[in-house]
Amino acid sequence: MELKELEMRMHEFVSSKGWYDDDSPRPQTPRNLAASLSIEAAEVMEHFQWQEDVTDADDLAGELADVALYLLQLASLTGIDLEQAILEKLALNQMREWPSP
Repeated sequence: MELKELEMRMHEFVSSKGWYDDDSPRPQTPRNLAASLSIEAAEVMEHFQWQEDVTDADDLAGELADVALYLLQLASLTGIDLEQAILEKLALNQMREWPSP
């Protein structure tokens, strides 16, 4: 599945819940989405709190999906082509060098 199709399905889901409505109790603003993205990323970290190995891959997959969905939505609502941004960042990083630890 292409990234744009995932984005479309995400928007359909959010719309179906009424979260894009002006009177939504969950306003889908860039600030709120950025906060939600951070919260979901912290939930990913919980899987590794006090351990190195994944003990519940299905639950971790769900948390990673939450992160990806908020990221897709935030990029879309702010007019960022996430696919292009990723490609540009990969190209930039290819030229970078990091010091040895």
